[in-house]
Amino acid sequence: MDSTRTFLEYLRRFVNVTDDEFAKQLMPVIRVRRFGKREILVREGEIENHFNFIAKGLIRKYYKKGDAEINIQISTEGHIILSQESFYSRRPSEYYVAAIEPSTVVSIRYEDLENVYSSSKKMEHLGRLILTHAMVIKDNWQMQLIKMTPRERFLNFVMKNPDLLQRVPQKYLATYLNIKPETFSRFKHLLREKK
Repeated sequence: MDSTRTFLEYLRRFVNVTDDEFAKQLMPVIRVRRFGKREILVREGEIENHFNFIAKGLIRKYYKKGDAEINIQISTEGHIILSQESFYSRRPSEYYVAAIEPSTVVSIRYEDLENVYSSSKKMEHLGRLILTHAMVIKDNWQMQLIKMTPRERFLNFVMKNPDLLQRVPQKYLATYLNIKPETFSRFKHLLREKK
């Protein structure tokens, strides 16, 4: 399935977008962009201009603290990733967004997305539903970081995303889960012993 078709299927999870609506309202503003491993989509200090849907690959969002890179989002196929604060406020990003592996994204520029929203109530409603969905995911994640112990966070993540343990470098996962690298290694070792 091509990237734009995958994006259409994603949109249909929220609103029944017809092929005709997709062709007339969204296809003219969609750009399919490809990024190599470790390639940057947006840097700290730049304004995020693209709303990105991951059609293929794995992308992370992080900030730098001294020499460390602190991951706050790791997303794979079928998810949205962008520096939201920068995209919606039109201010410089405090984050980097970068590909972990070769990735293909379906992107819409900020101005184009605003025009799509203003062109139809249905598209504006669709945008609100996607934004609400993203906020709920973010809130759930923040609650896990507060309520769960490091071990519970690790086990919960592995249970829900077993493939990411193989695809994502351990140092990225450790900061994302807010677990010290040595503790993460210990938890990973416990998993091997259980098998």
